[in-house]
Amino acid sequence: MTPRPPVRVVLADDERMVRTALRAILSVEPDLEVVGEAATGAEAVSVVRELRPDVVLMDVRMPEIDGIRATEQILATLDEPPRIVVVTTFENDSYVYDALRAGAAGFLLKRADADALVQAVRLVSHTDTLLFPSAVRTLAAEHARAYPAPPAWVARLTCRESEVLRLMAEGLTNAEIARRMEVGPATVKSHVAAILAKTGTRDRTQAVIAAYEAGFMNAR
Repeated sequence: MTPRPPVRVVLADDERMVRTALRAILSVEPDLEVVGEAATGAEAVSVVRELRPDVVLMDVRMPEIDGIRATEQILATLDEPPRIVVVTTFENDSYVYDALRAGAAGFLLKRADADALVQAVRLVSHTDTLLFPSAVRTLAAEHARAYPAPPAWVARLTCRESEVLRLMAEGLTNAEIARRMEVGPATVKSHVAAILAKTGTRDRTQAVIAAYEAGFMNAR
């Protein structure tokens, strides 16, 4: 079997020491490769466009443009954008929540240990799971901008799609959802595509955030 190529990573943080520490942790892993760095949000957009990495570790607070705007620009301008993981000091930061709403795949605390960092990069690059679902749930509870009434898409979900969306929020992959529901992976993939279309979201993280904001996760 041909070995899988290394996951290509770009580090975006205005603190050189943080980038150096992240590079030191990731570079010792044979399946991970740091291919570029950026010290500002604008530089991050430029570097990502040039190098086309698989994963970006993105600080949310940077000069010129912040990580939220950088995330939006990257996702809006690349046909096959990388998975973006926000790296932050504070897990309840409203900037982090806005980055998730903008399309970041998840977030990671700067105080996380080396194993958690490596695992997060591998997860977002190789699986379709929601990164740290309990942390996303907590963040959504603190920062969700609740609708005065459930949006129209809630009523348009089928029973199966509703079940899939709840399992997505638990952090299950498509394969795990298929086993839980006793259906084929292709069926789950179809349900996920329908959920993204109906919620008007780009990926499963945005869909789960939308579900929390709509009050969907509290309804049965």
